[in-house]
Amino acid sequence: MRKLGFVAGLGLFVPALAFAQTDGGDHHVDDGTNEIVVTGVLRRDVIDVLGGVSVVTKEELIRDLRPTIGDTLARQAGVSATSFGPNASRPILRGFQGERVRVLADGIGSFDVSNTSVDHAVAINTLNADRIEVLRGPAALLYGSSAIGGVVNVIDSRIPRRAPDEKVHVDAVASYGSAAKERSGAGRFDLAITRNLIAHVDASYNKTSNLRIGGFALSPALRQTALASGDPDIAEAAAIRGRLPNSDGRMWEVAGGLAWVGDNANFGGSVTRYDNLYAIPVRYATSVGEEAEAVRLDARQMRYDVRGEIEPDSAFIYAVRLRGGHANYRHAELDEVGEVGTRFFSKGTEARLEIEQLKRGIWSGAIGAQALRRTLSIIGDEKFLPPSTSQQFGLFALQSLDFGRARLEGGGRIEFSKAQARADVQLGNPNLKRKFTAVSASLGGNWEFADSWKIGANFALSTRAPSVEELFPNGPHVGTQAFEIGNPTLKLERSKGIELNLRSRGDGYSVNLGVFKSWFTGFIYDLPNGDIEDGLPVFEFLQNKARYSGAELEINKRLFALKNTSINLNAVADYTRATIIDGATRFAAPRIPPLRLIAGIEAKSSKFDAQAEVEWASKQTRTAPVETATPSYLLTNLSVSFRPWGTARDISLSLSANNIFDVVARRHSSLLKDYAPLAGRDFRVSLRIGL
Repeated sequence: MRKLGFVAGLGLFVPALAFAQTDGGDHHVDDGTNEIVVTGVLRRDVIDVLGGVSVVTKEELIRDLRPTIGDTLARQAGVSATSFGPNASRPILRGFQGERVRVLADGIGSFDVSNTSVDHAVAINTLNADRIEVLRGPAALLYGSSAIGGVVNVIDSRIPRRAPDEKVHVDAVASYGSAAKERSGAGRFDLAITRNLIAHVDASYNKTSNLRIGGFALSPALRQTALASGDPDIAEAAAIRGRLPNSDGRMWEVAGGLAWVGDNANFGGSVTRYDNLYAIPVRYATSVGEEAEAVRLDARQMRYDVRGEIEPDSAFIYAVRLRGGHANYRHAELDEVGEVGTRFFSKGTEARLEIEQLKRGIWSGAIGAQALRRTLSIIGDEKFLPPSTSQQFGLFALQSLDFGRARLEGGGRIEFSKAQARADVQLGNPNLKRKFTAVSASLGGNWEFADSWKIGANFALSTRAPSVEELFPNGPHVGTQAFEIGNPTLKLERSKGIELNLRSRGDGYSVNLGVFKSWFTGFIYDLPNGDIEDGLPVFEFLQNKARYSGAELEINKRLFALKNTSINLNAVADYTRATIIDGATRFAAPRIPPLRLIAGIEAKSSKFDAQAEVEWASKQTRTAPVETATPSYLLTNLSVSFRPWGTARDISLSLSANNIFDVVARRHSSLLKDYAPLAGRDFRVSLRIGL
């Protein structure tokens, strides 16, 4: 609680900082907060979202872009990453991951198996993203019970929403990163075939070598264990440093879209082919009896998307939006000689309908429905799940009353879900079927108590149905190095949560402070039971009470202006504390990120930006059973961006130096943290051109 109090106390200092030194010049801090959030049934300003929210603009993406979506977003408030090597990294929001976070492509799921295991990459490419929106907390509940931790929405233009300003519009980006010898490039073309018919084509490619690290691959404790084993082959792992073996990868993607765009309507569709061949860093044997595997994953997906929006001339309806998608996904796990081991096959279909009401006085709102179906099949000796099908159908509503300086908002969702596993001889399980009805609701509001200062509160009752990955596993799962045993009798996971926030935006500053706490009953987690199967520790899925609490703080402040250049201060702080309660026993939830602070100072003008930044993560000693502590780290980064024609042309060149002092940093949220540290010193150059 001392760390939580520190972050909250820092937030009390913010108003004085924001009002102090306010310059009367014309320069405005481009803090990214004066953005309309489109993720959700009602579009609104960031300052009015009842929950944590981050908007990553295209300009910020150029600076922070990494091969995975998790690492791309890891510097946002309240966001960490699974970091299972440089090629498989999924976002973690407020300590929640997997089935409690939804990753979306333009509002529809990713249709992959990244929720099944942390070594599975998300089949969403950020190279062609227009922006990324991250919603944390109750603001994300309308996207389903699996969004209890939040939503990450990668927004693109594959289905055009508007005609380009010229007959043909071209966007291209190319980048190089020294740490993994990363070479990436992407291009997209929008063509106005007629006044209303718009075509879109995009393609991207990314190739990386083994990742450069600042020191030894193994943590000090594992190095000592390996050296003490007396086995020369095992001792070799203790000497690995400088480069992380089996961490290279190659990804390409191509997509095409076509849309009819009118004054009050647009309809269109797109087709995407995704191909990703990547290696997983080796979890080296450090004692006799353990085995190490160098695995590569060959993932492919064909995806089909449709979208339609219409604004009818109606006395009751402002807009109707329909979004749908279908994908066939598969990946094969390859051993060191390229032979296929376990194979995953998944098919997914999702549709979402939103009807936004015409605003009548102070009253606005929306209702909608969402349906999702997924089938999953695993073939191979390391199969841990039987063939399964999951289905969801949800109805939701959001209603808002705007009184000017005060606003009230209430939302609710009812979701009917079914999880079914077919009989499987290999795993020895019979036909299994479960049905659930999950009801979630939230009520909150904000009040502008002073000019440009708003305080808000939101209370939520959330319910999540257990997933097939929690209900039905019964086999060796090499990705998590566990023999997983599901619990087909799991009940609904329920939580009560409250969130308070303080926000402000004005000339030369913005402030966003949030404090949250959730009380869970029936919280689902896995824990070792002390047995060994197939040489792996046995983990069983259980349910108990849990508590999650934390705070997030973002500050952007213009310190002063020099001619056409503003000097700005940027800061981010976040902290999450999570405890599982089993009767009289209490222990930390696994892989919870520690207290983190990011602070930077930047010079910003129409043609030139420069930033110096430090990121500090504290030591994490609150560990779950069988978890190890993670040391603190301090990273130093520098970046510059140059726009030779200013805003007249969309051309920019960015240079950055990350982890300048070659620090060995390990994320506590990573299962591979003791085997695979983060990147060492990394110099990056990116060129973006829009014509």
